[in-house]
Amino acid sequence: MIRLCTAALASLLALSAASAQTLPSLGPQKPVLRAEAIITGDIVRIGDLVDRAGIIANVPIFRAPDLGATGSVSADAVIEAVRAHALIGLDTNGLTEVIVTRASRTIPAKQVEDTVAAALSKQFSLGDPKNIAVSFERELRAIQVEPNAQGEPRIARVNYDARTGRFDATLEIPTGGAVLKDGDVSIERRARADTGRDVIAELGQAIGMAARASLQPGRPLRAADLMKPELVARNETVTLIFEIPGILLTVRGKALDSGAEGDVISVLNEQSKRTVQGVVVGPGRVMMSTRQPKLAANLTSSNAAAQ
Repeated sequence: MIRLCTAALASLLALSAASAQTLPSLGPQKPVLRAEAIITGDIVRIGDLVDRAGIIANVPIFRAPDLGATGSVSADAVIEAVRAHALIGLDTNGLTEVIVTRASRTIPAKQVEDTVAAALSKQFSLGDPKNIAVSFERELRAIQVEPNAQGEPRIARVNYDARTGRFDATLEIPTGGAVLKDGDVSIERRARADTGRDVIAELGQAIGMAARASLQPGRPLRAADLMKPELVARNETVTLIFEIPGILLTVRGKALDSGAEGDVISVLNEQSKRTVQGVVVGPGRVMMSTRQPKLAANLTSSNAAAQ
């Protein structure tokens, strides 16, 4: 009897030891340092450098390299930066540094030259743009812009002196991001510790919104990633709408600002050459307010007293 009890006790102890050895694999996995990261925007966040960073993945810790540039950050620097946010036990996976690249879109120098030539040809009647030779005081290099800058470069302003042949021009790149559609977004179950409080949990909160920068596949969407899509771009030709009871007037104008739905922007009325303000109500459509503010000097004494 004694021998049987001893054997049974030994078996239970052995079973307990075996179970204890398997427990670590059932617990949460450690955060691991990445070998490289591609950054969109000017901030490097913990989740860009560390896998399984949990609720602090969206916390900014470093400035990103210049657009199109690649740099490195030492593993020690990452460990020191995340320690302040209670992330302990970071597995460096044997890495001594992380290679960080700032994503960008390249505008070739030749495209800039052609854009300037086309603007000079159109505004100053200089003939076929192909026959206009454009030279710059400094060597013109390719321009790096944000990857979400989907529009083509355009001239916002250009001055030209026919006597000297000199010009100065302002180049701009539209920066509106792509608008999300049903097929761009999917719902996945994620542990709360791996997402955070600002994650978007409903499709209705994302569909129809525009991305502030390039979105990485598989990464949870956050409110800070999205914005209202721009319906009017700066220098775009828009329709100005004047509406009063029984009358609807429209006139062509030039937007002096860009704006999303509901934004108040300035518009140049191309007929009167006056700058007015209105509310963006749709793509290329701006509603003008016909209500004039009351001035204190125009109020009668009785009205002023009533107010």
